[in-house]
Amino acid sequence: MNDNSLRLIWVYPDLLSTYGDQGNALIVEHRARRRGLNVERYDVRSDQPVPTSGDIYLIGGGEDRPQRLAAERLRRDGGLNRAVANGATLFSVCAGYQILGHEFVNDLGNREQGLGLLDVISTRGEGQRCVGDVLADVDPQLGLPQLTGFENHQGVTHLGPGARPFATVRAGNGNGTGDGTEGAWNDSVFGTYMHGPVLARNPQIADLLIRLAMDSGALPPLDDHWYEALRAERIAATAQPA
Repeated sequence: MNDNSLRLIWVYPDLLSTYGDQGNALIVEHRARRRGLNVERYDVRSDQPVPTSGDIYLIGGGEDRPQRLAAERLRRDGGLNRAVANGATLFSVCAGYQILGHEFVNDLGNREQGLGLLDVISTRGEGQRCVGDVLADVDPQLGLPQLTGFENHQGVTHLGPGARPFATVRAGNGNGTGDGTEGAWNDSVFGTYMHGPVLARNPQIADLLIRLAMDSGALPPLDDHWYEALRAERIAATAQPA
């Protein structure tokens, strides 16, 4: 990207945009514009090629069949993999997170090949569905405050040695493995099970994505009174004992 522009790609909103996940694109766009950046946003539908020259790519969640269709088309297209190879930043949620791994279980009960952009494998949990608010401590290496979000999934995601947990849960299920991990990340690729939309609840993550795309160590501060009020409300509600 040049010094004053940001190309933001929202991938497959027609298939992967449940629980308000499109709000993630709105938050990144809003926070970048408030800092004087010229944002070019592209909503790429599943019948369109994924451009390879974007700076930040966002993928949301979806139901089982749309998830399978999205994975098939993304594999065939290849643009998202090429974009990451070119240095793009990628943030994914729920079904999008599973698609970035090596494989997941599709709506037909079969193993579906993912994109291999995160060293994770997702299976289908046998127990109760993971639903509700989540509190988690983000990997200290990322320098972010406590994470708040909402999960609704039956997937179980196992991390390989090439992925780090995005966070460690205080409340909620996260990856569903029982080891306290939530999401995964490696370099500039991130995955989480949290909706919310998660970037509205945690705008510092949006700022991290912008910093990575700009290759910048810091961004001008913003007045985050509204965001912090929302975060404080959800953190307090989730932290209360049942």
